[in-house]
Amino acid sequence: MVENLVNTDVLPKSTWRTIILPAAVIALIILAGVGTGYVFSHPKAAGGGLTSIFSSGSEGGGKVAGAPQEAGAKNQDEFPDKAQGKLTVNDNEAVAVGSHQLIRPGGEDQIAYLTSSVVDLDQFAGHCVEVWGQTFATEKVGWLMDIGYVKRLDKCPEGLE
Repeated sequence: MVENLVNTDVLPKSTWRTIILPAAVIALIILAGVGTGYVFSHPKAAGGGLTSIFSSGSEGGGKVAGAPQEAGAKNQDEFPDKAQGKLTVNDNEAVAVGSHQLIRPGGEDQIAYLTSSVVDLDQFAGHCVEVWGQTFATEKVGWLMDIGYVKRLDKCPEGLE
């Protein structure tokens, strides 16, 4: 009778499989997510490959203080295509493709339609820029790019104001 009162196993094996192991796996997944978020939010401290570049633009005449001169991830492997032009917001009246347009010399058929999940393109609207991105196939427009990096130009390409 005394033998039945003494339990040598603190937790039965079924408790390990059903409660403790899944809880440990969930905790590890949460820690990995937090660690990944930290690395991507502090790329220089961690030596990460994803870099965000923001400069104040306060140096030099005629530049607006606080407006970025460049932004995004300058990764030529992921964003091999580049173009220059004047960046405008796409009003989606003529063509509902892309959030922005890159007006380039040569007329309507030279317009590049842009989208980006890396860069806030609104910061550069109305400015002449050079963009790096990846071209995607589309039947609606001649050129659709996913933009990864934007650099504001000091002057517009010839043929644009």
